[in-house]
Amino acid sequence: MTIFERTSASPLGEAVGWLTATLLGSVATILCVLAIAFVGLMMLSGRLPIRRGFQVVIGCFLLLGAPLVALTFTDVWRQPIPSQEPVMIAEPADPRGNLPPADYDPYAGASLRRD
Repeated sequence: MTIFERTSASPLGEAVGWLTATLLGSVATILCVLAIAFVGLMMLSGRLPIRRGFQVVIGCFLLLGAPLVALTFTDVWRQPIPSQEPVMIAEPADPRGNLPPADYDPYAGASLRRD
């Protein structure tokens, strides 16, 4: 490949892809770790309310989990709906085995003397 050959993708598309990978990749992870550490320190020292700290933590999880959530939604819409066929599960005839009679008391003769 020479410098004068044209690439197949547009430069604008490549720039957007690079920016997305940068902002959702290692840079975003580092910034989220630093933000959570700073907010935790501020909460421990009493300078930041707990509600605001939880908002920052949830925001970081949403930022880092957004691609996975989007991929999950797009995969759900692309897959065909499976047919609902009844599933037959073979069960044993008597899963509990032999049960003692209803009037059985295992402690009935424990206090009686047998001389």
